[in-house]
Amino acid sequence: MSFPRSNFADARVGLLNKQARCQFGVFYHSVLLLGPPGAGKTMLASRFTGILPPMTDDEALEAAAVQSLTGAFALARWKQRPFRAPHHTSSAVALVGGGSVPRPGEISLAHCGVLFLDELPEFERRVLEVLRQPLESGQVTISRAARQADFPARFQLIAAMNPCPCGFLGHPAAQCRCTPEAVARYQGRISGPLLDRIDIQLEVGPVSPETLLGDTAGEPSSAIAARVEEALRRQLARQHKNNSHLSAREIDRWCKTERAGQDLLHKAMLQFHWSARAYHRVLRVARTIADLAGAATINERHVAEAIQFRRSVRQS
Repeated sequence: MSFPRSNFADARVGLLNKQARCQFGVFYHSVLLLGPPGAGKTMLASRFTGILPPMTDDEALEAAAVQSLTGAFALARWKQRPFRAPHHTSSAVALVGGGSVPRPGEISLAHCGVLFLDELPEFERRVLEVLRQPLESGQVTISRAARQADFPARFQLIAAMNPCPCGFLGHPAAQCRCTPEAVARYQGRISGPLLDRIDIQLEVGPVSPETLLGDTAGEPSSAIAARVEEALRRQLARQHKNNSHLSAREIDRWCKTERAGQDLLHKAMLQFHWSARAYHRVLRVARTIADLAGAATINERHVAEAIQFRRSVRQS
């Protein structure tokens, strides 16, 4: 499944501000979109590739090499970032890859591009768990009795889900029909360790009639992409890699935070019982927010926004 390149200017979505659109456009920060049916989650996902930075020659060669192993490479799509959207009935083998002669799956076919998982809780839990390794290491290892194969899998995960089985938990107008137990079971299909690896968790509110019927165009993808590309240039000039790829030691060096921001992050860690992984991911996102603002140092506002984007589905 794939989507045509579409423009953010014609997107009619709910409560998602321009700044948020930029955050997940700064490549490789994983994103979870949480909202009711019809809020525009899939519409947003279909527009991501239009705000991502152009592929480098090395990225294009790597992506083409992986795709050629399955016959998926098409010369007409040279230097176009992959957008893979497997169905929620996909098996673990379909996502990871496999076979007597190991072949890459959807995760690796999304290398240097986007992996979109719609209706995230509808995937089998064991299928979702295979995402944990590539989200950390950027590669997938397939082991068979006779051989082992490693495939690159550095992708931007974009996932979407409803807040509950009926989709209307917390909706300002529609009434949720789910019991607390049903909500807990539904949200529990996504494990804590997987949620811990998702950098940005955004709530997309219902679309108001005024927004849906209005004729005011949103910000075009080209304008968002320009800010994203400028932020990426700052990252590469400073540390020669994306913020999302920084190691713990590199975070200590490049994600310096003002004292007020440090205090705020400390309070959030205590309040939400965050892991060290969550702490580092919040700092990476805060560094990205600062880069989008052209700031050399992470301040309290940048940290506060990163914490807001870390809001877990468990807190909805």
